[in-house]
Amino acid sequence: MEVTLKIIACIKQVPDSEAKVKAENGQITWGEAPLVINPFDEFAVEGALQQKEAHGGTVTALCIGPESAREALKHALAMGADDAILVSDPALENLDSVGAARVLAAAINKVGGVDMVTFGRQTLDNGSGLTPPQTARVLSWPMLGWVGKITVDGGSVTVERVLEEGRQTVKANLPAVLSIVQSIGEARYPSFMGIRKASKATIPTWTLADLGISAPATVVTRVEIMNPPVRETVCEIIKGETPEAIAETLADKILAEKVL
Repeated sequence: MEVTLKIIACIKQVPDSEAKVKAENGQITWGEAPLVINPFDEFAVEGALQQKEAHGGTVTALCIGPESAREALKHALAMGADDAILVSDPALENLDSVGAARVLAAAINKVGGVDMVTFGRQTLDNGSGLTPPQTARVLSWPMLGWVGKITVDGGSVTVERVLEEGRQTVKANLPAVLSIVQSIGEARYPSFMGIRKASKATIPTWTLADLGISAPATVVTRVEIMNPPVRETVCEIIKGETPEAIAETLADKILAEKVL
């Protein structure tokens, strides 16, 4: 039986993968690195778009973040998502994965009538991969992780999970939460027309008040982090008239430096 799907692709804005991480005042900072859509979340959007193309329906990109996160949402729109929603509120700064799950679940419920929620398998900035299952738990929906293939039939979804030991086929009732891996297929590039559409798109901003929830209790653990000490190195080229003389000089230097 054919179904029309209402899908939400959850994405996140993260520092570019080329960013250099350093510590300032005991906290990790990415400096002035450019912010981009989380690369793993492109597969969440790709998987959602594949199901839209197969069954019809809509794909909505959903993101928690500051105003700058609109650029990540525009990337999803340029890929082919129909619309996008930004959840932004000063109270959401330093949000942990449990808090993010509660906020995302509230936004998903506000959208209403959602059949499927897709995530990337993890985020580039913390890489925990906890938000998808935590969101599923808050929603009380089935959680299907490490998904490399999706088949929807009526009110159920069958997925092929990509595991270290091989492939596993799992079936669950819809609505469901899926975290998707690269095996779903290469994420499509934003098209020229998609980029134009995204640039003109109106992206609504929802606050905690709009979601009807209070600020989630977050536990932010401060870890004292120090930059590794800078080590100055000097390269010295040992010369000699014969290999034996070079070896003898090298041995003397090694013993003098107490390397051995």
